[in-house]
Amino acid sequence: MVLLERPVDLLGWVGKEIGVSDWVEITQEQIDTFARLTGDDHWIHIDVARAAREMPGGKTIAHGFFTLSLIPFMVRSVYQIRQRGRGLNYGSNRVRYV
Repeated sequence: MVLLERPVDLLGWVGKEIGVSDWVEITQEQIDTFARLTGDDHWIHIDVARAAREMPGGKTIAHGFFTLSLIPFMVRSVYQIRQRGRGLNYGSNRVRYV
């Protein structure tokens, strides 16, 4: 766990590995809830029986946007910033699901 005083202290980590998050288990219930909330009900996410027959590995897969939305949760196990005010998600650049 890296402890930082201010957000600007992250600049000292540019180009370096700051850490690796803890594992996060994603359940089918969470995937189903995300599908309902977003309207993305493609079978590869929610149809367990069909995924067992047709998907590599025989399982459904989590939505890419769902995994992306877990970043704030995962970051908490990597670093903390002691002095911070309100935050604003400015956006993402070059996000790919590979």
